[in-house]
Amino acid sequence: MTVIDPDTQAAWVPEAADADYADGTEDMPLSTRLSIADTLTLGNAICGFMAVYFTTTGVLIPHLTGNEDGGMARHSAATAVILMLLASVFDLFDGLVARKLRASAMGAELDNLSDLISFGLAPAYFVVVWGMVADDAHQRVSAVAAIVVLLAVVLRLARFSCVPMRDGIFQGMPSPFGALTVVSIVLLELPFVPTLLAIMGVAWLMVSRVEYPKPRGPLAVAMLSWIVLSMGLLAAWAFDAPGGELLLQTGCALQLVLGAVIPLFATARRVNTFRDNRREAREAAQLP
Repeated sequence: MTVIDPDTQAAWVPEAADADYADGTEDMPLSTRLSIADTLTLGNAICGFMAVYFTTTGVLIPHLTGNEDGGMARHSAATAVILMLLASVFDLFDGLVARKLRASAMGAELDNLSDLISFGLAPAYFVVVWGMVADDAHQRVSAVAAIVVLLAVVLRLARFSCVPMRDGIFQGMPSPFGALTVVSIVLLELPFVPTLLAIMGVAWLMVSRVEYPKPRGPLAVAMLSWIVLSMGLLAAWAFDAPGGELLLQTGCALQLVLGAVIPLFATARRVNTFRDNRREAREAAQLP
């Protein structure tokens, strides 16, 4: 049986690898050798776990024990979000590296598992903690919203693994973009109901059929620049820099606007394409 690696499109024959391993001519099956891209993917998973850690130790535990410190909570929340941003950088580069260099056969599985931690569990947990800290009366509702976010990422990753997509296009909001949009909504500190509805809207976009462009070339550079800028805004807010809170709110609002505008552009493009196809079909039908 020959397997085609999803990142490199290179053929890999598991029977041959296992035979070499059984004969002692190889130290390890090719399927379990980590590539450079896999190392970046594992960095993604570590960032997601550490985001949960800082949200727990710096925000949730002080709230539960009554030892709340506004500055500490702000630092920990900012650190957690910065780690999610860093996870998205790892996620961006592991695909680029895999296309340039050798990727292991388990690269796609590692990527999905890491994305589930960093862009599913971490933002969902952030939502749960927000509900507990903001108002104890909203704990259960925020937990439901967090479950919806988590399930949306799970379904999106599962669909991405088994449904072929057009080259250069994601179907549904990519999970890193969705996670950062959810966190931005929470950081905006809007009233509870609008925040809840916006989070549900992002979860719907992740499982929708709205098309999003893949970050390649200039778009990848723009995305990386936006991530670096977001980290700077979070750092300014965490250290209570002059105007830091206003800058953070502006950045979060822009993230939310991007999350809403891209689907509108995608819908308008599909409508225009449909109209053009209908017009061409009419013109073809009128020809003798």
